Amino acid sequence: MAPNSKTRAVVLLSGGMDSCVCAALAVRDHGAAAVHVSYGQRTEERERRAFFAICDRLGIHDRLVVHNEALRAIGGSALTDNRIIVPDATPQIGHSIPVTYVPFRNAHFLAVAVSWAEVLGADQVYIGAVQQDSSGYPDCRPEYYRAFNEVVRAGTREGSIAVVTPLIGLRKAEIVNLGLELAAPFDLTWSCYTREDVACGVCESCVLRLRAFAAAGTPDPIAYVPRVVTHS
Repeated sequence: MAPNSKTRAVVLLSGGMDSCVCAALAVRDHGAAAVHVSYGQRTEERERRAFFAICDRLGIHDRLVVHNEALRAIGGSALTDNRIIVPDATPQIGHSIPVTYVPFRNAHFLAVAVSWAEVLGADQVYIGAVQQDSSGYPDCRPEYYRAFNEVVRAGTREGSIAVVTPLIGLRKAEIVNLGLELAAPFDLTWSCYTREDVACGVCESCVLRLRAFAAAGTPDPIAYVPRVVTHS
């Protein structure tokens, strides 16, 4: 299929590793447009820089950056309320909903992406939701996206836009391997919840990412805070 005859797709690109792989898939299969939603999160500026760098590397020219003021105003999450500490990861990742959960965040993101997809004539919206090896956020479950697609069908002009979650059933190591196959620019991504200079290496997002690269047998290309190893 010639590039100018590809169907259009909008990809939600936070700047993290999962959304980066989604963006690489969207570029491979569609004429891709990328949307980034800043919402007052702790690493807002760093994630925005990652978004632009990934778009540049993948050749995504249609870009939309939106600032959502509601999520920070609502609060209730360690990512949007500086009074709530981002905890270090524990062995029980995914067993309960952590304080880094931003209440109903993905609905806000998807609303923007679906609205833009209508304007662009895109028939798919990609989002890098992951259920396996994750923090257990409720808006990353398959049933959530099945329900959201019903809302999209009922509430859009043509009812033909589909929200797709190509990574939702994959393990994190499988996502890394898929990204490597697609030449996804992992070196440009940002996953850390707390820092914007070098990744902390101890928050849940960093730990899940480090585990994924280790399980895939390949080094993580971003920098982390050096850890002091003590010997007894």
